[in-house]
Amino acid sequence: MYQTEHLPPHDAAAEEAVLGSLLLDDEAIFKVAAFLKSEDFYRDKNRWTYEACARLYERREGINQVTVAHELAQNERLEAVGGYGYLSFLTTSVPTSVFVEHYGQIVHRTATMRSLINTAGQIAALGYEGGPDADTVLDKAEDLLFHLRGGRSPQDFVHIRQVIDSYLENTEPQDGREAAVPRILSDFERLDRVLGGLHRSDLVILAARPGMGKTSLALSIAYNAARQQKARIGVFSLEMTNDQLVERLLSAEAGVDVQRLRLGHMDSSFLGPQEHERILEATAVLSDTDIYLDDTPLLSVHEIRSKARRLHYEAGLDLVIIDYIQLIKGSGTDDNRGNENRVQQMGEISRTLKGLARELNVPVLALSQLSRAVESRQPHTPQLSDLRDSGAIEQDADVVLFIYRDDAYYSEEEWERRNPTKKYPEGIANIIIAKHRNGPTGQVDLFFQKKTARFYSLAAPSLQADDGEDF
Repeated sequence: MYQTEHLPPHDAAAEEAVLGSLLLDDEAIFKVAAFLKSEDFYRDKNRWTYEACARLYERREGINQVTVAHELAQNERLEAVGGYGYLSFLTTSVPTSVFVEHYGQIVHRTATMRSLINTAGQIAALGYEGGPDADTVLDKAEDLLFHLRGGRSPQDFVHIRQVIDSYLENTEPQDGREAAVPRILSDFERLDRVLGGLHRSDLVILAARPGMGKTSLALSIAYNAARQQKARIGVFSLEMTNDQLVERLLSAEAGVDVQRLRLGHMDSSFLGPQEHERILEATAVLSDTDIYLDDTPLLSVHEIRSKARRLHYEAGLDLVIIDYIQLIKGSGTDDNRGNENRVQQMGEISRTLKGLARELNVPVLALSQLSRAVESRQPHTPQLSDLRDSGAIEQDADVVLFIYRDDAYYSEEEWERRNPTKKYPEGIANIIIAKHRNGPTGQVDLFFQKKTARFYSLAAPSLQADDGEDF
């Protein structure tokens, strides 16, 4: 155990070596400016000297003994750090600036240890204070640790130049997988043309009545992105088991009827030799993707947030999928019948998911059920008011997509009776873009193959905006 009388972790020699390197070579700051902050320095005089170097760097002025001394004098701190004598001492503390990054990492690491000690005290205080809701207290404690581990501090104003630089870096073409995927493409050309893909920090709601294929579409997007873009996908399945999800993915990739695949899992005689071969090939393909599955039932939104953050830290994430939002457990109660009604709980859930998208800087694709109001009117086309339990879902979402299929409501005979001049739209799925915060709304048609639960792009264009113009 540590003793309270011990000095906080620090390394004075490493601090001096960093500053000496900067004074010897004004280009050395490029190696440490991205991760080393002035508050990482334990000794005041070292912190003030680094601040002076950082200000000169920001103004694109040279860094040397003369300019740093002048900067310190301007802020009335030259004498406080030890004057010209201390700056001269710093230049003799290292023979070369080659190892400045190594010295900087030592300073940063000891600062992290000090922050850990401070955070431990804050968490202890939370435990002593307690509260009526343990989840809220745990969430606050986790926030403290997550911010510490991520090296993050509360966001403040930034100059537009920094935003532009970051934007340009994120939109430059990247070679390899080290850089983050700038946006997730569904690989359905016309849908991607309308949405521009699923964008980072966006909350995307995919809603439909049961049986329309929303899980299948979400899995198709996940699979396509994982295959084509090498994206890392985290899937929370609150309704289906991991085995059921894998069956759907294997069925779609192998082109084998999902029911035959399920029966073949129990009795291999249900499948022919070619089907077996295709399934083995599909298994190899899927195993090579970065798709992570979690089928824990009755998760709270705080647990989803915690698990997503941990996976993002450990493996990196490009997309989070949640199937589906109404199955997320409300906070403050073991079921959905707490003092808050479900509408209020759904408001909290949608806000938290939007916050998660921004916090991790990934798109969050949340599936949602629609209310039964769809069934009681003609036509059965979904509307934003059909989003079940909460208007907050519509408000918080950046994009709202609906799936509608006529063949789910009308048999071929009934369709021909109602629409004698129109061909029966078997397998035609209308993807309705009902809300698009940063673009047009409209409709894109895809083909849904029921036996493999897979969506395909249609060969013929079927894409029209609300103003009647083609996308």
